[in-house]
Amino acid sequence: MSIDYRIQTKLYEFMDQIATERGFAGGAAAIMDIETGELLALVSYPDYNSNTLAKGHDTETIKKYFTDDHNYMLNRSISGLYTPGSTFKPFVAIGALAEKIIDPRKEFVTDGELVVPNPYDKTQKTVFKDWKNNGVVDMRRAIAVSCNVYFYIIGGGFGSQSGLGIEKIGEYAKIFGLDSKTDIDLFGEAEGSIPSPEWKAENFDGEPWRLGDTYHTSIGQYGVQITPLELVRAYTAIANSGKMIKPTILKITPEQVIVQKNISLDSSIWKVIHEGMRQTVTDGSTQSLNTPGVEVAAKSGSAELGISKANVNSWIAGYWPYGNPRYSFVVVMERGPRDNIIGGAAVMRQLLDWMTENTPEYLK
Repeated sequence: MSIDYRIQTKLYEFMDQIATERGFAGGAAAIMDIETGELLALVSYPDYNSNTLAKGHDTETIKKYFTDDHNYMLNRSISGLYTPGSTFKPFVAIGALAEKIIDPRKEFVTDGELVVPNPYDKTQKTVFKDWKNNGVVDMRRAIAVSCNVYFYIIGGGFGSQSGLGIEKIGEYAKIFGLDSKTDIDLFGEAEGSIPSPEWKAENFDGEPWRLGDTYHTSIGQYGVQITPLELVRAYTAIANSGKMIKPTILKITPEQVIVQKNISLDSSIWKVIHEGMRQTVTDGSTQSLNTPGVEVAAKSGSAELGISKANVNSWIAGYWPYGNPRYSFVVVMERGPRDNIIGGAAVMRQLLDWMTENTPEYLK
């Protein structure tokens, strides 16, 4: 198998620690070789003990596995469907660049919200919030600081600036396989979904699609649902500039590598995304991954859940080393308190620090 037991074990331990300390209900993670698709780790937390099931003596624990709210029997890494939040933004950025919607150097002044007047009643307005006032941003900076207002604008349009639109957002998400199984040789893989006007009409009793739906989809909210394995495959394609590779838990030869799709984009587009993700770590929203052990490029995400938005999924996705990528990664910590700032990135930082001391061969 391609799974490194040492990394698999430590990753699970760090997820367990953060979940226990910070109140997350579960989580999942994957680390993938960007050239072969071999998985170094594929973690679902919490997990069941297969020996306990096989022996069958501990009936109380076995009953808990099947009835507990923590859903021990769900393989979250391949079957868990999650709102991705801001880890979705690089795909919207790629679409906007590929469709020539915007020059990546164009700047917007953001002040923490986007106010949209009601076209039928000028006295009314709708306010779309950012997570903070991010000031003046171009595309690289918007990725680095995870500026919602910027992605509202390039996703749905605002004023004189055209937006990508929901159909094209869906098209580029699908190009990167975020609506399709990876075909990994494991049972029970789920398939992601990307919202559309047709999806909304079907699921919300014929309601029409609105601009706000496009805005929320642009930042990976609303009806976007993906698996961690779909996302790590998509980030692999970002890291290697366009090869979407089938993930595997087996050690394979070069002849056995399956490239599922070649995504042909101008090299300047990949450069913008790579640089924005590196800035995320050096002076953006995920500086906790600015580790001396290896240069990382990443994108964080905090996906709000439910009507009350009291809980979030805490994501981190990216690749390393920045200059010569070898591995992509994804960690999601599931359903934790909204006011908690410790989550997926903390898990990944602990793992990278541990790998620097114990498995440095993977960081070179």
